[in-house]
Amino acid sequence: MRLPPAILGNTEEVLREVLRFAAPADVTLSRYFKDHPRLGGRERGAIAEAVYAVLRNKSFFTDFAGGAKGSTMRRLTLLGMAEAIGFDSLGGLTEEENAFLARIKEIDRNLLSPKMRANLPDWLFEKFVAQFGEEETMQLAAVLNTPAPLDLRVNSLKASREDVVKQLAEAPIAAEPTPYSALGLRVRKKPALQNMPLFKEGAIEVQDEGSQVLSQLLGARRGEMVVDFCAGAGGKTLALGAIMRNTGRLYAFDVSEKRLTKLKPRLARSGLSNVHPVVIAHERDVKIKRLAGKIDRVLVDAPCSGLGTLRRNPDVKWRQQPQAVVEMQEKQASILDGAARLLRSGGRLVYATCSLLNEENDVVVEQFLETHPDFQLVPMSQVLAEQKIPLEMDKYLKLLPHKHETDGFFAAVLERKPMKPAAEQEEE
Repeated sequence: MRLPPAILGNTEEVLREVLRFAAPADVTLSRYFKDHPRLGGRERGAIAEAVYAVLRNKSFFTDFAGGAKGSTMRRLTLLGMAEAIGFDSLGGLTEEENAFLARIKEIDRNLLSPKMRANLPDWLFEKFVAQFGEEETMQLAAVLNTPAPLDLRVNSLKASREDVVKQLAEAPIAAEPTPYSALGLRVRKKPALQNMPLFKEGAIEVQDEGSQVLSQLLGARRGEMVVDFCAGAGGKTLALGAIMRNTGRLYAFDVSEKRLTKLKPRLARSGLSNVHPVVIAHERDVKIKRLAGKIDRVLVDAPCSGLGTLRRNPDVKWRQQPQAVVEMQEKQASILDGAARLLRSGGRLVYATCSLLNEENDVVVEQFLETHPDFQLVPMSQVLAEQKIPLEMDKYLKLLPHKHETDGFFAAVLERKPMKPAAEQEEE
């Protein structure tokens, strides 16, 4: 079925705004749809997918959209819509536009240069090649330039994974168990879940499998005091609360009151009563100092470049700048230092990012260990075995979209060394 030609005008209009990169693409799209309430669900879906197709293929599309007659933005729109819904679904085009699309369709992208095929900015392509090598960079980029599947986490306080699969099948929505998270489900299509009883009653939450694995790594137990240090909208907080079986005390810290406000309706659906959202001014806030040395486990999902989420947020690669990564690294080190003060002797901390870059990951952890002799790295291989997560890793967790089908995630487990008995200290 063909979309009405007017949709191309809407798409061109919002694409022009998105490509200014003044705000995240999803924010710009949401605002545009709010301002154009007459657009139906099918039209909105097509527009959004076309915009994301342009963002994923921007290098290739821009190179081939220039140089011909007419508006470059119009041709980018045509390429994005053709990529999203198919060349044959576009109606109302001129002969010249049809010929243009036909020419693009015939191009063998495998013959393009690696940099153009990767559809990455120069600085990021070079960083990936230096870190992964060109062959793996191309494998990674190929997957980063495709849409991500929809992952769900089953709330074990309210349902089992098997029951949720059966109920989804009645919708009918096909969902398959994820390989690494014991509570994860993967849905290949993207159905509207908000109106489903499973969602309304808090039996499921949308959460990437990699994010679910991070929550498992913390190893939180019943009755413990746990902190989600950069809680955001609380996806990992909710997972931790369920792992703790709604016991103990779970603090959700974040500097953004707006983000924590988004946690409230999710918390109400979840059935959890052990979660305590707390707005903090910074990582040295007095509210944190009061808990210093008292916390059993801390999850630090640090602010980062977000380059592991390019399947969901392809605009990030064009909005992110190399200098911002350097500044981010300083912030990450400061946050990790502040969060570490919370831990009791023998307590564990998981430092995590959704970045693929070593300078936000390994480097931050290694610098921390050099300056904090009272902490030690717990090998990821040991933690994965403890939590019965079927992954092969060495020192760190490194989830890669082209290998694990998750977003790109890094994690390291740090433990505050147990204090020696007083008698041993006196002997020294």
